[in-house]
Amino acid sequence: MRRLVALALAAVLTVPLAACSDEPVHDPGGGPTETTPPATPVPSSSAPAPSGTGSPEPNAGPDVGTDPAALPPVRHRVSLPALMREEVEAGRLRRTEPLASTARWRSWAATYTVDGATVSGELLVPRGKGPFPAVVLNHGYIDPAIYTLGRGLSREQEWLAAAGFVVLHTDYRGHAGSDPVGDVDRETRLAYTRDAIGAVRTLEQEPYVDTDRLAMLGRSMGGGVTLNALVAEPGLVDAAVVFASVSSRFVDNLRQFTEPNRPQELARYHDRFGTPQDNPRFYRDLSSRTFFDRVTEPVLLLHGTADDTCPPGWSQATHRLLRRAGADAELEVYAGEGHAFGPRFADSMRRTVRFLEERLDR
Repeated sequence: MRRLVALALAAVLTVPLAACSDEPVHDPGGGPTETTPPATPVPSSSAPAPSGTGSPEPNAGPDVGTDPAALPPVRHRVSLPALMREEVEAGRLRRTEPLASTARWRSWAATYTVDGATVSGELLVPRGKGPFPAVVLNHGYIDPAIYTLGRGLSREQEWLAAAGFVVLHTDYRGHAGSDPVGDVDRETRLAYTRDAIGAVRTLEQEPYVDTDRLAMLGRSMGGGVTLNALVAEPGLVDAAVVFASVSSRFVDNLRQFTEPNRPQELARYHDRFGTPQDNPRFYRDLSSRTFFDRVTEPVLLLHGTADDTCPPGWSQATHRLLRRAGADAELEVYAGEGHAFGPRFADSMRRTVRFLEERLDR
């Protein structure tokens, strides 16, 4: 795999990075449950998309950056800068049960370990002689109480496997057969980000995987997890795709999803870490956009104009800030599509496969 800046980023420098200016963005980090739509096209939502224009974080102006390879300072152990310094350790992938198969691919229930914790998932491997390119899938929010193995991205799994990609759909800790996770790691998505990083590292150990052609795809909350992984571990993958993503600005997600759905959790969060008004730096250090100048991989963002869960303005802002930070980012907007994608799902997946094939073969 092309680890573009891996050695430079291992430096122990603590010069602050340039942070992007505050823009309205948003994602469903813990809001309404996502359900897997049927494989056949369904009508897209006709609801108008929210504007996605939230108020900026108070006293949260951009940092002054000097060296893009320097690690930003750690102001709190619960932060992306702290995660940047971790060496996430992943164990070998273990197939636990055979699942579906077609003429093009086979699949298994599987587990792997991340820093000693067990994470479950679904593995799909193309038939034929490898090594194959591989994609880690990061699913969106589904209530862990009803979540089941490999849920949320089943259509994407099968499409990518049929196109010749090894697919590892990770369940995240606290989901399906994975080990439990603490409240803070769940709400910040830092544990989920570690699980996504670990999924890439466990695939790197498989002989049928081409380690020079690794990618990550996230939808909704999983889009935020993917963006976190890109800033925490530049060079981990060679390309990334983000569908209908949550916000790259952490406080937006708390306001949109945690506040109305889990107000007691938000109150405990504010008691422990302060409010965004009291402690803006803490919240900025959990926002991937603060560190977009660390993104070294090409990124494709896809969003529907009728998305009433994650307004398209969020992806527009994320795209704009990625480009401003020097990242290679593309945005594809689908008129009339809702959050889960229906009539244009096939178009979006053809676009995704074309992007991955072009970028992974460079």
